Amino acid sequence: MTEPRLIELSKPQFELVTSPWRYPAFVGGFGSGKTEALINRALKLKYEFPYNDIAYYLPTYDLVSTIGFPRFEEKLEDLGLPYKSRTGTKPRIMFEGAGDMLFRTMDNPARIVGYEVADSLVDELDTLKTPDAKLVWQKVVARNRQKKKKLDLATNKIIEAEISNTIAVGTTPEGFRFVYELWKKAPPDEQYKIIKASTYSNLRNLPADYIADLLALYPSNLIEAYINGEFVNLTSGSVYPQFDRILNGTTETLQDGEPIHIGQDFNVANMASVIFVIRNNEPIAIDELTKVFDTPTLIVMLKQRYPNRQIFIYPDASGNARKSNNASESDISLLKSANFIVIHNPANPLVRDRVLSVNAMICSNKNVRRLKVNVDKCPSFTTGLEQQAYDKNGEPDKTSGLDHSVDAGGYFITNRYPVVRHNASHIKVTGI
Repeated sequence: MTEPRLIELSKPQFELVTSPWRYPAFVGGFGSGKTEALINRALKLKYEFPYNDIAYYLPTYDLVSTIGFPRFEEKLEDLGLPYKSRTGTKPRIMFEGAGDMLFRTMDNPARIVGYEVADSLVDELDTLKTPDAKLVWQKVVARNRQKKKKLDLATNKIIEAEISNTIAVGTTPEGFRFVYELWKKAPPDEQYKIIKASTYSNLRNLPADYIADLLALYPSNLIEAYINGEFVNLTSGSVYPQFDRILNGTTETLQDGEPIHIGQDFNVANMASVIFVIRNNEPIAIDELTKVFDTPTLIVMLKQRYPNRQIFIYPDASGNARKSNNASESDISLLKSANFIVIHNPANPLVRDRVLSVNAMICSNKNVRRLKVNVDKCPSFTTGLEQQAYDKNGEPDKTSGLDHSVDAGGYFITNRYPVVRHNASHIKVTGI
């Protein structure tokens, strides 16, 4: 048996190993030490609660047999800790007079049954498709029901410990998948904590040319994910690559007496509006409407939500066409009749020009962010800016349903802050 060695951890690894949160997620680039962090957290939990069982999950049995199980055995040997192991379809590591370490795969969630553990560790959860990862997570949570036990030194008896069970995740960010949805976009409570880790944080344990090889191999958006550990669009080029819900985010809301500016997209039974205010000549998205049935419904909603307020509206040019909701009036005519100030072009700007205008407002030269978005009040607009990608024809994708709100916001921005200047005589202002 070898002499025990000192465990050296990077800062993100140490944060995961010692995290007091019930659901910490180590989100890191390639080589950032995710598995090492999870293994050390498992051993710390085993030391603190030796009488409980722990489960370690990997995507496939091959990864269990070639990575997870051997790494645990190697670590236990290095630490000089006695154990017994059992291989096969359900491998486990056993400790005399204590609980076991169970290994399970995530490729068949139906098999995550028939056992109980106190704590779990889930390795590379985001390599699964979002529905599969969600089902695995539900199954893991259900297995995590063994009550914690500890030794009462006063009586020398094992008693129940009033301490919460935990599930830790370690993963490379694979776009806007399950980990993004549950830990960043909409965490259920404050117990879901992200620990970010770049490849650079684990540099001392990597070959000298490892990062240089990654930089040469991957394009910039994949570098953000696979080296910096960022959530980015991996399926194709992002339409709005510089948008960041933190840097572009705000908590600002509407003030008394302040006029509003509405970017408006017309769709049959699925109209979208993004409501802006302008402060210091900068646009701030403070609210949105989605899935509005038709223009008369939109008018009622706006008058109820924003009574006695000056309303400027920047509509999709298709609103000039006559619609089925009233064969004698166009959508724009209806907006004008409602005493809204309607500002529009006879034809929509080129898609390229609209995208350029929005991107210019997201991040101007010298990285100065100008567009601000209240991400809590504008979830659809925020998601579209984050996730809309180009399709195979090089156009912003319209099959995912992410286009309506970003189109609406774009109509306002391209009118007020165009990158490509149009002749002022082409712009119509009605309703004044």
